[in-house]
Amino acid sequence: MILFPKEHILSLPNLLTYLRIAFVPLIILLLSMPPTAATCNGAFVIFALASVTDILDGILARKRNQITPLGKLLDPLADKLLVSAVLIMLISQGKVPAWMVFVFISRDFVIMGLRIVAASQGVIIDASRLGKNKMISLTVAILFLLIYNGDSSIDYHFIGMVFLWLALVLAIWSATSYGMNFYRTMCSLESGKANT
Repeated sequence: MILFPKEHILSLPNLLTYLRIAFVPLIILLLSMPPTAATCNGAFVIFALASVTDILDGILARKRNQITPLGKLLDPLADKLLVSAVLIMLISQGKVPAWMVFVFISRDFVIMGLRIVAASQGVIIDASRLGKNKMISLTVAILFLLIYNGDSSIDYHFIGMVFLWLALVLAIWSATSYGMNFYRTMCSLESGKANT
């Protein structure tokens, strides 16, 4: 029994997702070195390219009618791997507080858990606009935090932290929204079972 057909595995949107996953160890390698203009800006370029593949794979999947179960599984996983890896490496460089990274990663695990439970009941909880805005803010924050400040008159770190705080607010807000949506959905399922 074949879980995923070959044309799904080798579709262009999924190939872009694989590329995004392949970028993760490269960024980790660069960020594990002492922060210099070359390593920081190299990580910035790779993260920017990975973010572009994230936008492109969604556009291509819809345009070419190649939205696949494999893509639905791998796309959010690739996003979380990439963002979590970079945030964890930025802790070691002293650019972000560990507790903020813990909140972001914990929030993603909780949402993933709610989606798995809902899916086991045949209910799909789609990504909300708040969740998408959180991801956009977090991506912008990481891009600014990766830039090597050096002697620049622009404080890229400060700008990155502003976007990171915005992403944190949106993360908590969207997690609350997901939780309430999950609770209402499960309650309506239970009441539907009780009435049958």
